[in-house]
Amino acid sequence: MSQAIRVHQPGGPEVLRLEEVAAPKPGAGEVRIRIKAAGVNFIDVYHRTGRYPGAMPMTPGLEGAGTVEEVGPGVSDLEKGDRVAWSSVSGSYAEWISAPADKVIRIPEGMDERTAAAAMLQGMTAHYLAHSTYPIRRGESVLIHAAAGGVGLLLVQMARRLGARVIGTVSTDEKAELAREAGADEVILYTKTSFKDEVLRLTDGAGVHVVYDSVGKSTFLDGLDVLRPLGMMVLFGASSGPVEPVDPLLLSQKGSLFLTRPKLFDYTADRASLVDRAGDVLEWIADGTLSLRIERTYPLSDAAEAHTDLEGRKTTGKLLLLP
Repeated sequence: MSQAIRVHQPGGPEVLRLEEVAAPKPGAGEVRIRIKAAGVNFIDVYHRTGRYPGAMPMTPGLEGAGTVEEVGPGVSDLEKGDRVAWSSVSGSYAEWISAPADKVIRIPEGMDERTAAAAMLQGMTAHYLAHSTYPIRRGESVLIHAAAGGVGLLLVQMARRLGARVIGTVSTDEKAELAREAGADEVILYTKTSFKDEVLRLTDGAGVHVVYDSVGKSTFLDGLDVLRPLGMMVLFGASSGPVEPVDPLLLSQKGSLFLTRPKLFDYTADRASLVDRAGDVLEWIADGTLSLRIERTYPLSDAAEAHTDLEGRKTTGKLLLLP
């Protein structure tokens, strides 16, 4: 037997319950992994609440790291004892998981499992946003909402690495300092001033080339107003709630803007893309190019507390569950 967090019906954090479950057995093309750390992400909240509907009961969690304990039929490039990490394997809030071998990445020598688990989903999200969805060019201005969050801190660093002028929004002075330390050129406390007015002031009315928005409902419309003509709104989350339907004509009226709603799965759908993105992120963290902030770890049994902290937007950096 094994322990895992289970959700029997959509609801608040209280529906996350630690239960005894059968230990998984690897099928063809799979490996069984003893999980050392599981990442906590907003997509887990969406699964728990039913915003992203799924079959119940379910075990949340898409991200983690651990050690291969058993190899299923047809797996030739992994063996018992290999340390691996992943970002798109459902059921990661658990002691054990059976994962498709082509969805896991070997952890570099010298990197611990907690770091690898914290890096995968948010690191690759920042990677595809900055390098693929809107490939940032040197000298461009970018606006990053929630700049002190897990994705935000990494995205700020990548944007600066690509030569952008980075404007970030945060809610507190403490978060503002973290965003500056990550490399943000300008930081706006949206709780004290209008980010729309400040961005236009900082850009002399020209606006930014791209807005990276993981907040959604409370920031989306004003975000369109700070884009320069032909700019792109990259909406990749909704921590404040889903955006209301919008008439596409609005994009034309505000300067022939582009709007996209990407997700990591599509940018790592094939093995080569996963290996390339994860390889970059883990290499940059290992050599110090990227600084990764793990804010807090929780026992697996405290998954509800982790979700409460994440939804309360009290956190900076990464939250991990430790089975």
